[in-house]
Amino acid sequence: MSDNDSKVPLPDLENGGVQTVADAASLAPSDRDSVHRGAQDLEALFDVPVKVSAVLGRATMDVGSLLKLGPGAVLELDRKVGEAIDIYVNNRLVARGEVVLVEEKLGVTMTEIIKADTN
Repeated sequence: MSDNDSKVPLPDLENGGVQTVADAASLAPSDRDSVHRGAQDLEALFDVPVKVSAVLGRATMDVGSLLKLGPGAVLELDRKVGEAIDIYVNNRLVARGEVVLVEEKLGVTMTEIIKADTN
């Protein structure tokens, strides 16, 4: 494919714009129509609630040890200081990140996006 071949604009969902990447002739008729869609076509999904969890680490203990925990107790996790935390959306691992402090509130900065396996 040369630079002079016709390009089909594909939606750039992150920036609301359009990027050009594919050859129009290589797409099926239904696909040619779909590439002209943008982020506004996803508006119906914007209000769908999702559960987001940031997991600092995990620990396994028996019920007796759990009942002995009280205020000030230290629970040893399976992670080391500075190690990335796991970020889950609807119980599915989607990213890893770091804990940050923003205006006296804890937050998470994503440092790695986990690609979904489509097998």
